[in-house]
Amino acid sequence: MSPSPALILASTSRYRRELLERFRTPFQAVSPHVDESPLPGEQPADLALRLALAKAQAVAEQYPDAVVIGSDQVADVDGEAVGKPGTHERAAAQLTRMSGRQIVFQTAVAVVRRSTGFAEVQLAPVQVRFRTLEPSDIERYLRLEQPYDCAGSAKCETLGISLLEAIVSDDPTALIGLPLIRTAALMRAAGLDPLLTAEGLA
Repeated sequence: MSPSPALILASTSRYRRELLERFRTPFQAVSPHVDESPLPGEQPADLALRLALAKAQAVAEQYPDAVVIGSDQVADVDGEAVGKPGTHERAAAQLTRMSGRQIVFQTAVAVVRRSTGFAEVQLAPVQVRFRTLEPSDIERYLRLEQPYDCAGSAKCETLGISLLEAIVSDDPTALIGLPLIRTAALMRAAGLDPLLTAEGLA
């Protein structure tokens, strides 16, 4: 029986790393060094799909026999891509814009295994309805959470959940940054079954 291929996460995001750890399969996290700027006129879903695949492909070039996972998330506000705010001011502006509205967070995951020619990418859209937020709510949340590295500024896995009224998704971890149902399916298709590789059982 041939050994299982190495698993690599093409990301340095601690959120994605923590999610992938749920599979209990040893993996390495590698920065993909991909330009994440949107193309002119590019729709948010297309941007997320393109970047997820680009990240996985960039790292797969260095590790051709590994199963490489890439992911990207973009907040879709009226067809405009809203990414990580980076600053307090931009985060406040994002949350003010999303107050009382339904937003789609477009989360994409790609799996690439270059040695076998495997490369697939899937989209896991998540509908999120924000409650009406007072300026004091936004300022208090940002001071406590400082979610400046999260697309759309809402960290649903922690205090950001208090900003929301509803979440609709068929892949529950997609909003945090990595849709694990789709990730597991793509890993199996690439030749790495999480049930078999958990805790080094393969």
